[in-house]
Amino acid sequence: MPSARVDPAGGCRYRSGHTSPWRVGAPRCGSDWPAKLRKPSPKNERHVYLTESKLAELLEAVPERYKVERQVILLAMLTGMRRGELMGLEPANVYNGRIVLRPNQTKSGKQRVIPLTEEALPLVEGLPFDTTGDRVRGAFEKAREKIGRPDIRFHDLRHCYASLLASKGEALTSIRDLLGHSSLTVTSRYAHADPARWESVVAKLPRISNQTATTH
Repeated sequence: MPSARVDPAGGCRYRSGHTSPWRVGAPRCGSDWPAKLRKPSPKNERHVYLTESKLAELLEAVPERYKVERQVILLAMLTGMRRGELMGLEPANVYNGRIVLRPNQTKSGKQRVIPLTEEALPLVEGLPFDTTGDRVRGAFEKAREKIGRPDIRFHDLRHCYASLLASKGEALTSIRDLLGHSSLTVTSRYAHADPARWESVVAKLPRISNQTATTH
């Protein structure tokens, strides 16, 4: 095997002139060893999930002067809609107890239908919202500071909506459609929130330890 010397560029260079710092069994050059490769962080890896009680606490913390902004924040909690989608809502988007977003109103460019609860219905009676995205952000930031959670972002309300649905046993395919995800790969991040899903898996596994022992 050819001898090696330290290469100024930081690798091990053989006398043949080939740099091979990743070859199995490559000689160690000085005290340095090639840095361990790291996988790139997946997009949107950061997730914050709030409980129903914590969401209620956040909503109550919105200052009184932000009445319309409070409605926007509550509707975000109840629909999982993005802030831009909420600010673009018009009376024509509400039909038969549902919000119907047109393709030009969604990130995916596809129509999306979101059912409204009884709590959400009064919030869409006066569309469009008489406020701005900056005022909504300001109201939200003041509320999160008041409850001691400056780490929460408005977009986290979308994650909370999906996580709560999953915890109630809603199918991931339904959550995918409600959020407007292009595939289940993105939606699968919420699978952990459905305990019944894993309980059903465990129920299918056989018992092993109480089987009749085999003597030899």
